[in-house]
Amino acid sequence: MTLNEVLKNTNYDVSLFSEEARKYVEDAIVVKTIRGKEALFIKCLKRDKEIALKPEEAVRQLYLYKLIHEYGYPTSRIEVEFPIHFGREVKRADIAIMDKDRLMVPYIIVELKKPKLTDGKEQLKSYCNATGAPIGVWTNGEQISYYNRKDPNYFEPITNIPKVSEKLSDIINEKFTYEDLKKIDRISQQKRSLRSLIQEMEDEVLASAGVDSFEEIFKLIFAKLYDELICERDSSAYLKFRNSGETDFELKEKIQSLFDDAKKKWEGIFTDESKILLSPSHLAVCVATLQDIKLFNNNLDVVDDAFEYLMSKAQKGEKGQYFTPRYVIDMCVKMMNPSVNDKIIDTACGSSGFTVHSIFKVWKDIRREKGLPEGEGFTAAQRIPEETNFVRDNV
Repeated sequence: MTLNEVLKNTNYDVSLFSEEARKYVEDAIVVKTIRGKEALFIKCLKRDKEIALKPEEAVRQLYLYKLIHEYGYPTSRIEVEFPIHFGREVKRADIAIMDKDRLMVPYIIVELKKPKLTDGKEQLKSYCNATGAPIGVWTNGEQISYYNRKDPNYFEPITNIPKVSEKLSDIINEKFTYEDLKKIDRISQQKRSLRSLIQEMEDEVLASAGVDSFEEIFKLIFAKLYDELICERDSSAYLKFRNSGETDFELKEKIQSLFDDAKKKWEGIFTDESKILLSPSHLAVCVATLQDIKLFNNNLDVVDDAFEYLMSKAQKGEKGQYFTPRYVIDMCVKMMNPSVNDKIIDTACGSSGFTVHSIFKVWKDIRREKGLPEGEGFTAAQRIPEETNFVRDNV
């Protein structure tokens, strides 16, 4: 019996887990005949007894394997179906890792039940709030989210949970280069989208922040694009667009400085006086949500998708702006087939979709002719003279 057979026709997946974990769980599956029908069971890594194998239980056993064999937590610190009291009502957390010095106090709570993040996260938050656990994990086997509970109102995303030999501060204070970001990119590694992360920020803080969500998110994306550009071109540089253990006020100063540098690099997009208006605590949540995604890719479709969503939220034409869907832009660019000898003019450019992707098409032609690789970092790459000359003279 394979895990794919167990999980078919469900919203669960196991792509996050190692081959070793999947093989271990598959080998632990037991088929029994009960009342003339076959039933699946699995021996629990913690409870040391056979448990009915439902999709949720399969994901739980995979995550238990990960906690024990990859993070190093002993089974003595792990509880399953951990009781959490809400007055007279008792609910149960799927997995709880207990504090090493206080074995009755949860340190990490793991929620596996809800296939949809929005539902599962609310339940996870309630469990963390009720127990005081500083770390929460949500996963359905395909996607995973880690949270640091700052106070009952704010849960900041973190990159991972600590291994048994690490502290939470080790995770929060870890420095990242652009190469490190590529390895943990939540868009390519976890099949998340910038659009879904923006929706998460809206649910968490932006809905009550008292600011224009479109403008503030655009400022953050602008600053992060600049940060990625600098670090892509300097492999030894550390990314600054990270919530790295500073106070909320120190973080706001750092991100504002990054935004100011981006305005100098790309003049005319924001006014010199433009400031990030999010409060320090709201900004901290937004930065933590965005920090583990890579915006620069082969053709900026990550940003396009998010911008289309934001424009629809702003009711598009209401602000005098219209967004042409990406697939329409791609079709038109292919039909026009611009070359290095053509002039590109868009008198109603809006967000410059046609202009930018026409430029990308010509740049790719130039690189192909010179035998240069495009690569996934094409949009952030250092431009060669022929590319800059084309934009200066023909756009």
